[in-house]
Amino acid sequence: QCDLQGLWRNELGSNMTILAMNTAGTFSGSYHTAVAATNKQILVSPLQGVQQHPSAKRHPTFSFTVQWQFSDSTTAFVGQCFVDHHGKETLETMWLLREEVLSHKDTWKATR
Repeated sequence: QCDLQGLWRNELGSNMTILAMNTAGTFSGSYHTAVAATNKQILVSPLQGVQQHPSAKRHPTFSFTVQWQFSDSTTAFVGQCFVDHHGKETLETMWLLREEVLSHKDTWKATR
């Protein structure tokens, strides 16, 4: 069974830490991205998430949001955790980032 708690690293050098999950499947943690479209200093940012049916599934789905501390944007991640036959856990995720724009007419360029 996959356990989201712990330190995770991706192929781009970003890392996140997921703290203990409660019985409802919610969790918190932090995310330190190695990739950002900003000249500002990259800061560790808080995350909040939920895992679907945390005690019942071998390859559970999950989601979390990151409130970036160095920009006016938020990212939502969705994914699934997989465990191979050697016990190695892998997270497969997709994300959407929404940054603040000054007017509704600029909304087309606010989501990546």
